[in-house]
Amino acid sequence: MKKFLAMVLCLCMLFAMVACGGEGDGAGDNAAGGEYKLGMGVVLNTDSSKTELAQVDATVAAVVTDADGKIVSCRIDCVQDKMEVVGGAVDPALTFKTKMELGDDYGMVAYGAAIAEWDAQAKAFEEYVVGKTGDEVKAIETTTNDHGYTVAADEALYAGCTMQISEFMEAVAKACADEKGQTFTAADTFTLGLAATSDASESTAAADGNDAVVKMYSEYGAAVVDADGKILAAVNDATQPKINVNAAGEIVSSEYKATKRELGEEYGMVAYGAAIAEWDAQSDAFSKYVVGKTAEEVRGIETTTNDHGYAVPADETLYANCTMQITGMMEVIARAVDYAR
Repeated sequence: MKKFLAMVLCLCMLFAMVACGGEGDGAGDNAAGGEYKLGMGVVLNTDSSKTELAQVDATVAAVVTDADGKIVSCRIDCVQDKMEVVGGAVDPALTFKTKMELGDDYGMVAYGAAIAEWDAQAKAFEEYVVGKTGDEVKAIETTTNDHGYTVAADEALYAGCTMQISEFMEAVAKACADEKGQTFTAADTFTLGLAATSDASESTAAADGNDAVVKMYSEYGAAVVDADGKILAAVNDATQPKINVNAAGEIVSSEYKATKRELGEEYGMVAYGAAIAEWDAQSDAFSKYVVGKTAEEVRGIETTTNDHGYAVPADETLYANCTMQITGMMEVIARAVDYAR
């Protein structure tokens, strides 16, 4: 009889663990039932630029942390924008895909003999940091490989991610410490999506003794999505690096301070553009406005063209706090919802 009761008790415990989802692997739906925070971090450099080639590399991370500051979900992507600049000519029609969007086309396996493609290795890192705090991510032990890259010293992580992880670590730690992130509560499971869009439309060619200016600007969006595809929380940001190239194709200088959210008042929309509020505040208003919407509804937000030719909100409630162009934010947030997993 005692053996029978013990067996019943063990079965009950097993069923309870299955019902709770077990330990999980960091992918897919996340258990809900508390307060969480969505944060974003971006790490950008132009160090790979060289004669006749302007290049911007930006690693972006989005994380959801729980009340204890531990990562519940993590998403990482990378913008790697390149433009050839020969004789001072630029190509403002260029658009770019992220490394996650490129998938197998990125070519780490085909051309670099990597153990797995970039997107698969990034996902391995995403799963590894689940359960860690930002400080613990900063403290991940690394070593330098034969190619001079900073890679994981931990065998479990290195088994799935053999590429450089220093930018991953920095971006994730920044996302965990994001003071301008969005808090939310969830009564059910949720997923996290991350997206980035880039173009070179504002680049200018060398002319009249002036250098060419390569402007490969990017917008970033993250969204936490419930089981019905509705947004529980969203964050967006943008970067505007400038690379000056002379007529001989030489890199003269690179200009980049921080993301628009990080710059805050220093971005200067109020001081120099007489805006109603700074970019980070208007961005925050947009992020809060899209809560409860689906990707289709975000893409369907009605806009109107203002006197400066910008597509601004037609909705008076949103326009009261966000008078700047919103089409880029609409697309990147909607895409983040599409990518939520």
